Amino acid sequence: MQSTSNDNDNDNADVLVLQHLNEDGPGYLGQWLDEQGLRWQVLCTEAGDAYPASVAGFKGLAVLGGAWSANDDRPSLRQAEALIREADALGIPVIGHCLGGQLMARAFGGRVETLTQPEIGWLPIRHNGSETARAWFGDAAEATVYQWHHDSFVELPPGAELLAGSPACAHQAFALRQHLAMQFHIEITPQKISDWMAHPGATYPTLVLRHPDTVQGPQVIADGTERHQNGSETLARRIYETWRSRWTR
Repeated sequence: MQSTSNDNDNDNADVLVLQHLNEDGPGYLGQWLDEQGLRWQVLCTEAGDAYPASVAGFKGLAVLGGAWSANDDRPSLRQAEALIREADALGIPVIGHCLGGQLMARAFGGRVETLTQPEIGWLPIRHNGSETARAWFGDAAEATVYQWHHDSFVELPPGAELLAGSPACAHQAFALRQHLAMQFHIEITPQKISDWMAHPGATYPTLVLRHPDTVQGPQVIADGTERHQNGSETLARRIYETWRSRWTR
């Protein structure tokens, strides 16, 4: 698990990070927040932390991923959605990673379902070249990012703008007002990958065999990390800087 917090008092924190599972911590997001000298608090529901009743007073809200489905009947997921909607009402920019992006879709009126093919490993996405897409992702249309999901937001919320997709997942990212929802793990680090690959789940070997185009084996993932981690962090910095630029105070 990543470092749980660098600020225990939300009255003094700039950013609230909602973490669902112990093994899916802030990763590179936490590193970037520290590099920027920002004060942030992460609360992990699996570790026993309760999500707050309100996000009032924060400048930004980040929602992390996890192996749960956004459609699971879990009080913490519904609370995360309530906080996302409150952040929107208060003008607080929200950024969602994988499950976090799915929760954003649900919170704003979209729909999450299981896809025909899962995506696991270093896989390409392509943005559509719109002004919004270039603001978040830069001018380069293609990027290789880390994926680990089977569900996705298959129907976007009303008013959302689709920004990027992949061959197996048409909706890789959407923007809505000041918010960004991503299906991929831009916060990924080699340590997170190592932790996940140490316990990939009982179905992972079968998925590698059934979906060779979209589910990579351990060695392919390891080789991909060597090739693509630096590019992932460069893109992450762009995304997080754009998110920060939307903070209002």
